[in-house]
Amino acid sequence: MEVFLSVLAVTSASVRRKIAYPLAALFVSAGTLAVATPALAHGYVSSPPSRQALCASGAVSSCGPIQFEPQSVEGPKGLRSCDGGLSQFSVLADDARNWPAKSVESKVTFSWVLTARHRTSTWDYFIGRTKVASFDDGGAQPAAVVNHSLDLSRFPGRQKVLAVWNIADTGNAFYNCVDLQVGGGGGSTPTTPPTKPPATSPTKAPTTPATKPPAAGSGKAWAAGTSYKTGDVVTFQGKKYQCRQSHSSINSWEPPIYTLALWLPL
Repeated sequence: MEVFLSVLAVTSASVRRKIAYPLAALFVSAGTLAVATPALAHGYVSSPPSRQALCASGAVSSCGPIQFEPQSVEGPKGLRSCDGGLSQFSVLADDARNWPAKSVESKVTFSWVLTARHRTSTWDYFIGRTKVASFDDGGAQPAAVVNHSLDLSRFPGRQKVLAVWNIADTGNAFYNCVDLQVGGGGGSTPTTPPTKPPATSPTKAPTTPATKPPAAGSGKAWAAGTSYKTGDVVTFQGKKYQCRQSHSSINSWEPPIYTLALWLPL
């Protein structure tokens, strides 16, 4: 009887090991997959250009890693910082960089490009400690491009607008700072460049067409470092795409990657 029980115990232990080892291997594999899986992209304000959009387009240089992932400024809800509390993106919170301010009228439309359409609670906009506007999505999934119209008539002059995208099913939010010159003004600096090209070197004129966005319907090949506007048509790997949202292209934003967010297949 004792021998039988001993054999039974050994057999049971063997069975448990056969079951446990595959499970352990499964957990290790799952853990490896979790580590290897790249972080999802998310979203950012493309127009008027947020600080991260300016970095991504090259309009502002020496920005660090944010130039490659303007959509990734994610931090805990309730912050009032341009960098979402992320040290690798701290350049966005550096007001001493004298960020270019977009000249706008008192009514402004903010456009978000979403590369991962998380269910949304609210979209909030702040100037200083004042909440300028809030849009409640009630937990719905947003479209690939989201537009909000704001009245900033109470805030003339140069302003820094903090745009916050609050996710419904997590404790996080996405943060964008947008520098504006509300009501126009500050036009002295833009007037100097037009006076220089004719006087200095007219031969530079042929280089300007390369920087212009392709005309809608042109079907030119997509290229990084190009400013595209809504309606422009490009080709990529033999297929045509139409621009859904004005933006400056960068490598890794090819049309097949950001289909529906930036490009519509034709």
